[in-house]
Amino acid sequence: MGMLRKSLVVLFIACLTSLSFFSNSWAVEETSTSSPGTPETEVVTLGANLSESQQNTMFDVFGVDKDDPKIKILKVTNQEERQYLKGLVPDAQIGSKAISCVYVKVQEEGSGINVKVKNITFVTEQAYANALVTAKIKDAQVFAAAPFPVSGTAALTGLFKAYEEATGEEIPEEAKKVATEELVTTSEIGKETGQEKGVSELISRVKERVVEEGLDDPEEIEQVVREIAKEMNIELSEDQIDQIVALMEKIAKLDLDINLLQGQLEGIRSKIKGIFGGKNGSSSWDDIVDFFVGLWGKIRSFFGK
Repeated sequence: MGMLRKSLVVLFIACLTSLSFFSNSWAVEETSTSSPGTPETEVVTLGANLSESQQNTMFDVFGVDKDDPKIKILKVTNQEERQYLKGLVPDAQIGSKAISCVYVKVQEEGSGINVKVKNITFVTEQAYANALVTAKIKDAQVFAAAPFPVSGTAALTGLFKAYEEATGEEIPEEAKKVATEELVTTSEIGKETGQEKGVSELISRVKERVVEEGLDDPEEIEQVVREIAKEMNIELSEDQIDQIVALMEKIAKLDLDINLLQGQLEGIRSKIKGIFGGKNGSSSWDDIVDFFVGLWGKIRSFFGK
């Protein structure tokens, strides 16, 4: 028995060594997001009504030097925000001042959309990502933030402006409007149901089905909404279903690419797929961790005998 226990200890140490190796290898792979020589353009948009002190705070939050000539800095006005939000959210929510700020870094092709937020109370990371892909924005690192808590709906205007500046590509006006409506609809239904992340994923799945299957008939879209909501155990009111169907009818007219749609959201969706997608949401790393947790439990149980 003593020899067996020693053998198990040696095996466990060997496993830990292997885990360390895989962990280091993974870290190297994840940090190498762009190849040498790949141009990466960085743009910061600031709410036009921020004080100088608040602007400096936002530069610190984004981790950029405002005097760096490589960083492009733009201002976004409340009037610009109203251009897309008017009629979608109450005037009181839009306010009279532009506060939200955005940092955007355009990365190499295939990097996908990655979103981070700070002091954003109404919009989730995936809701931003979904809306950005609807606006045909791709391969970008995005950070939406404010110097104090705000809803975050107006930040999308800054994202549009920053991406156009960074890439030199103009986003179609209709895509901007539909993307903004998607952001608001997703966030409102998420708050109403108390399932913000779940609703963001539901919208994403419904959108994929609509685009992939070329659906434009309201009844067919409604059937998909009900089916996916049932799969994800999300209860929607008839009014909420109608809102999603109306949104999807507009999305169906944007001629989105299903491969681009899925590829751009791969990174951010992996964070929550395990919650709503069962085993399909688990990653290889999760499987490795689960294995060693189980192994450690068995070893502790063995030595406790």
